[in-house]
Amino acid sequence: MLHEMFMRIALEMAEEAGRQGDVPVGAVVAQKGRVVAKACNRREVDRDPFAHAEMLALREAAKILGRRRLSDCILYVTLEPCPMCAGALVMASLGMCYFAARDARQGCVESVYALPQDPAFYHRVPCIGGLLEEEAKALLKHFFQGYRLE
Repeated sequence: MLHEMFMRIALEMAEEAGRQGDVPVGAVVAQKGRVVAKACNRREVDRDPFAHAEMLALREAAKILGRRRLSDCILYVTLEPCPMCAGALVMASLGMCYFAARDARQGCVESVYALPQDPAFYHRVPCIGGLLEEEAKALLKHFFQGYRLE
């Protein structure tokens, strides 16, 4: 399945984030069955509170495609987007978002709030959660278990 293939690439990016000491979150922007951009969390590495995987992947996709509207693109991300990233989905006029693990504390496409579906905004982004959720949850669990031991 194509969606699983892209999410597996996002999981590889999440593993890279974890190896760099950052929360293991990865993201892929796809268009017409091909990867346009991919990124992992770089908040700790870059000392940048905005260096979330989603933000970096969306920014790179916009740069590569030469436009800010990504309505023909799909974002695959290993963790449900936070409020900032959920807002970025809307501002990028993204076509769709698939995410793996739900985030009961900060997830703002479904769990805490459904910002991309809020009728207050001009653009709405369909979001589907749970794609390879167990794999993403295992990465996060492993990372935070190690983090607590330090």
